Amino acid sequence: MREPVRPAPIDPVVLAAVACGGGLGAGLRYWITLRIPIRPAGFPWATFLANTLGCLAIGVLMVIITEFVSPPRLLRPFLGIGVLGGFTTFSSYSAEVRTLLESGATGVALGYLGGTVVTCLTAVLAGMTATRWIAGRRGGTTQYGTS
Repeated sequence: MREPVRPAPIDPVVLAAVACGGGLGAGLRYWITLRIPIRPAGFPWATFLANTLGCLAIGVLMVIITEFVSPPRLLRPFLGIGVLGGFTTFSSYSAEVRTLLESGATGVALGYLGGTVVTCLTAVLAGMTATRWIAGRRGGTTQYGTS
């Protein structure tokens, strides 16, 4: 009988970096929701904007730290998991879709449901593509060679 796989021990320094970044990202998302309040049965623009911008940023970040620089050990956990993980929100997105459906705003709910997925995936791709294009214009190199 095999021994159960044990998870790797948690590095408290990495955990602190994620927690600090998460607090910053969630604070920024909260600030956006204060600036763009949700109207009853209205499109949740604040969450849509946060998720779209967060996906754009993750596309930029991942290209930079995987293709152009050797980042410090805590940069990816702080920015990628912490800040951007705290800034974007699947839970609010899901709850808002449910609230829209329950309020009878089925068209808005379905538009938000599908539109968010398409827009966020497009934002990641746009961030990646733009970062590679800008780096290529500046003579940068990637792991794939000269851009």
